[in-house]
Amino acid sequence: MYKGTPILKGWRFRDYAYFDTGLSGIKEASAHIIGHMVYANLKFESGVHRVQRVPATEGSGRIHTSAATVAVLPEPKDVDIVLEDKDLRIDVFRSSGPGGQSVNTTDSAVRITHLPTGITVSQQDEKSQHKNKAKGLKILRARLYDAERSKRDEERAQQRKVQIGSGDRSERIRTYNFPQGRVTDHRINLTLYKLNQILEGSDLHEVIGHLQTEDQAAQLATLASDS
Repeated sequence: MYKGTPILKGWRFRDYAYFDTGLSGIKEASAHIIGHMVYANLKFESGVHRVQRVPATEGSGRIHTSAATVAVLPEPKDVDIVLEDKDLRIDVFRSSGPGGQSVNTTDSAVRITHLPTGITVSQQDEKSQHKNKAKGLKILRARLYDAERSKRDEERAQQRKVQIGSGDRSERIRTYNFPQGRVTDHRINLTLYKLNQILEGSDLHEVIGHLQTEDQAAQLATLASDS
C-alpha cells in the first residue's frame, strides 16, 4: 500500500476485522500495523475524514459528502510487574486442612498483602515457607498484571472514544475533494492538490511532516509558557 514512501516504507499491515455494509461499502475495518515509528507518524490520522466526490451513479453531477472516523492506538507493551519489599506485608501462620486440622506443626503458610492495591494472596500448599512465599509472589504478580492490563484497556477504550468523537462532520480533520483533486488538513490549514498520491501513500509523508512540525512547535510553546 505504501511501497516506496520514505516514511512508511517497510511497514507491515495485518487485517484484524472487516465489516461491509452490504451496499458495496465498508462499515468498519481495523488493522495491525507493524514497523518503525508507526504510531509517531499515524497518530495524526485520528479523527473524522471527510470525502467529497461525485458517485458513478450520480447522473446530475452533484457532489456527495461522506465521512469516516479513524482511531489510531498504540499497542500496549506487556506490563513488567516489579514488587518492592516496602510495598509488601508478609504474614506467616500455621497451615490448616479441612475442619481446622493442622497440616504440619510449623508456621509454613504465607499471606502476602500488596499495600498499594490491597490485593492479598494466601498460599499453604507447600510444607516449606520459602516455597509458599515463592508461589504466593508469583500469584500476586499475575493478579497485579491482570489489574494493570484492565486499567490500560479502560484507558485505551477512553482514548479511542476521545479520538473518534461523535463522528459529526463538523469535527473533521481532513477533507478529500475528488473533483478538485484536493486534500485539505483543517488543523493546520494545509491544502495540497495531490489527492491520488496521498491516498496511495506515496505523498502522505508530506502531510504528516507538516503536522509533526506543527506539533513540535506547539510542545515547545507549552514548555516555554510553563518555564
